[in-house]
Amino acid sequence: MADFDVIIIGSGPGGYVAAIRAAQLGLKVACVEKRATLGGTCLNVGCIPSKALLHGSELYAEAAHGEHTKFGIGYGQVSIDLAKLRAEKDKAVKELTSGVEFLFKKNKVTWLKGEAKFVDAKTIDVAGEKHSAPNIVIATGSEVAFPPGLQPDGEVIITSTEALDLPAVPKHLVVVGGGYIGLEMGSVWNRLGAKVTVVEFAPTITPAMDADIVAEFAKILTKQGLTLRTGTKVTKIDRSGKGAILTLEPAAGGASETLEASHVLLSAGRRPNTDGLNIAAAGLALDAKGRIPTDHDLRTPVPGIWAIGDVIEGPMLAHKAEDEGVAVAEHIAGLKRPLNHAVIPAVVYTQPEVATVGLTEAEAKAKGLTVKVGKFPFLANSRAKTNRDTAGFVKVIADAETDRVVGVHIIGRMAGTMIAQAAQAMEFGASAEDIAYTCHAHPTHAEALKEAALAVSGKAIHI
Repeated sequence: MADFDVIIIGSGPGGYVAAIRAAQLGLKVACVEKRATLGGTCLNVGCIPSKALLHGSELYAEAAHGEHTKFGIGYGQVSIDLAKLRAEKDKAVKELTSGVEFLFKKNKVTWLKGEAKFVDAKTIDVAGEKHSAPNIVIATGSEVAFPPGLQPDGEVIITSTEALDLPAVPKHLVVVGGGYIGLEMGSVWNRLGAKVTVVEFAPTITPAMDADIVAEFAKILTKQGLTLRTGTKVTKIDRSGKGAILTLEPAAGGASETLEASHVLLSAGRRPNTDGLNIAAAGLALDAKGRIPTDHDLRTPVPGIWAIGDVIEGPMLAHKAEDEGVAVAEHIAGLKRPLNHAVIPAVVYTQPEVATVGLTEAEAKAKGLTVKVGKFPFLANSRAKTNRDTAGFVKVIADAETDRVVGVHIIGRMAGTMIAQAAQAMEFGASAEDIAYTCHAHPTHAEALKEAALAVSGKAIHI
């Protein structure tokens, strides 16, 4: 007899959601987690604590730079207490990880504490005890990937985990990698007073994003004080006293130079976390990028073994993993649950935020689509105007033949929230006209999406 109907390995956003949904469907469920708390990287040392620091640093910067004086709000000397900021971050993490533990108890999910290793396709070993189930879901997430020859020391050369708990503001933080995580953490410490240099191998920061958004994003970050060194690679990092010296070269080749830093944040991507699982014992093999192959319904080539989240193909995003967690639980329970990986939003939580869903203009054209594009600046949006926060714009990309929206890209204060409407519209196959002719409340930032949709056919009202 099997111990459980389903065992989920990993309690991150994908794993814990899968466990809860499977339990709701009447299955006997266990979830393996080696951390002392549930929630995985996202809740413990990723999405959640970083947002607490982003929010706190934004409040500090607005007060310290006099952003509120235009509204008649004045301050004395503004200071930052890093210990209190970190404590508030830790409080939020504890509340949320404890919340997941409560939900496990409420739904009768068994927490197997320890590291899982496959014994065979139906059995795992956790802390010396064997547990079996006809269905096993691998949801072990990802870990930081390091460029060749570059390794952290946890003190000066750090990862995003250590960057969340620095005891003092760095004098000069060099961020290796111009992606989401590096730009978010760079923004935090820039606002708190650090000199920040971002070194990115690609010709632009966030290279997978729409080119118009990237250009505006780079301009805004530079204005905020970040130095962006794109088209540049780090070939070496040496400790030097209490700091480090980086050796840089043009990505295309050329003469090297050195750059001194008090801290170096390695943020050049992540890799699937499958080390230690002994997946060969289960009959599984990884693909060329270290991922676990699955079909559209999240089944691996081995019957009864499933995989979700960062360990499989697709963007390494918590909400993608959550969506797959619900889907895999429902598939195991015998239900049909569609997945649409073409509509997965992504957000960079800088200020302003950057949010995207669907195809970029370049990707749409590369697929052979003839597109129509509508743009609308927040400078012409009433709510942004009243808030005196008008940076950015909305860009809607539609198929010229059908008017169906294939991509939406936003840079602006409310981008992360606004992108949900765009994703929902695309999920239902909306045309630009559908969005344009939907009544939006006034005055709201969301009206900029309506106007950008109107602009697809040249009908925008306020520009």
